[in-house]
Amino acid sequence: FLVHSRALIFPLLIREGKPTPFFTFVLALLFCVYNGYLQGRSLSNYAEYPSGWLKDPCFITGFIGWLIGMAINIHSDHILRNLRKPGETGYKIPRGGLFEYISGANFFGEILEWFGFALACCTAESLAFALCTLFILGSRAKQHHQ
Repeated sequence: FLVHSRALIFPLLIREGKPTPFFTFVLALLFCVYNGYLQGRSLSNYAEYPSGWLKDPCFITGFIGWLIGMAINIHSDHILRNLRKPGETGYKIPRGGLFEYISGANFFGEILEWFGFALACCTAESLAFALCTLFILGSRAKQHHQ
C-alpha cells in the first residue's frame, strides 16, 4: 500500500555501506508491513470523506506537503548516496539541496512527507505515524547534527 523510498528504493541504490544486522532488518520489515496494514485498513474500512474531499483545502495542502516532502527526501538521499567515491571511507558533510540549511534534510523531508499524508487523510492512525516519525527521526537528526 504505502511504498516508501526509504524502505524499498534507497537500500537497493546504496553502492557500499555497513551491513544491516538480520534481526534489525526483520524488525524494520515487520514494522513497515504492520504500519502499511494499519494505514490501509484505516483508510479503506473506517475513514469516511465527503464527496468533495479531493478539492478540500485540507486534502490539497496535505497532498502538496506529502509531495514536497517526498521530493526533498529523494533528493537528499541522492546527495547522501553520492557523498563518497567508490572505495572511499570516512565521514563527509553533505552539501547541496536543503543540506545547506538543515543538517538532516533527508529526515526533514520524511517528516514533512508523513505530516502531509496525515493532513490529507485526517485519520488518527496517520497522525500517530506522523508523530512517531517526528520523534524517531527528530532524535536521529539531532544525533547526526552533533
